[in-house]
Amino acid sequence: MLTRRLVLTTESARHPFRQRLPRHVLEIGGAEPKKREAKKARTAQDEDSDWKLFALSFCAFFTAFYSFIF
Repeated sequence: MLTRRLVLTTESARHPFRQRLPRHVLEIGGAEPKKREAKKARTAQDEDSDWKLFALSFCAFFTAFYSFIF
């Protein structure tokens, strides 16, 4: 007969380490509003950084190409 420890485990977590974690650590529902706000802020910042990276790359390529021609 299989004996189990007297520790509450999460049966849905398949990895032994995750089974030992408390239930509140594995819950996803509590952090959703914070993640949404952070994602919105990150999205605006990412779009801005894409344009900055494009402009920097374009200027660097133009400068290198122009310097090799002349």
